Amino acid sequence: MSSDAVVAVTDETPRNRRQEETFRKVLTAGVEMLRESSYADLTVRAVAARAKVAPATAYTYFSSKNHLIAEVYFDLIKQVPYFTDVNEPMPTRVEQALRAMALTVADEPEVAAACTTALLTGTDPTVRKVRDRIGAEIHRRIRSAAGPDVDPRVVSALEMTFFGALVNAGSGVFTYHQIADRLTYVVGLLVGDER
Repeated sequence: MSSDAVVAVTDETPRNRRQEETFRKVLTAGVEMLRESSYADLTVRAVAARAKVAPATAYTYFSSKNHLIAEVYFDLIKQVPYFTDVNEPMPTRVEQALRAMALTVADEPEVAAACTTALLTGTDPTVRKVRDRIGAEIHRRIRSAAGPDVDPRVVSALEMTFFGALVNAGSGVFTYHQIADRLTYVVGLLVGDER
């Protein structure tokens, strides 16, 4: 089945309970397969077989391999806790938020490599939509950690810094752990260090 012939169900299309279960089954199978193999070896058909659903069913939710992997990364980011404890200084909250997001795939090199490739390759409109949702989620988390009175330019600078850091880690210039440490330094430069 051509991925171009199928319109994938996205977050803009509400899913009923059964659809959500199927979506989760395929997404979970995709993560499991990425943890065991590589980006090159992954196919939507193979993920469908592992999830025990028909390929056409998998293509209903994921229009391509890159779309599936982008959704995997989005799901992983959504699992990162929010850092909003007002008893903690704002720089500490922001540092914790960026560190936790940066380390999301730090110990899973195959998942990290696949996510980098999927999110930065091509112009697939479904991947672009997921990238936009990822960006919005990261914005929410940074904004939440920084608090309601933070200058929006600071939030923007933190977002650009974070995405640049991910590109550096994804390209192998630094490890995700090194990036998390460097983000601590940058947060101190951008918002000060109240600790």
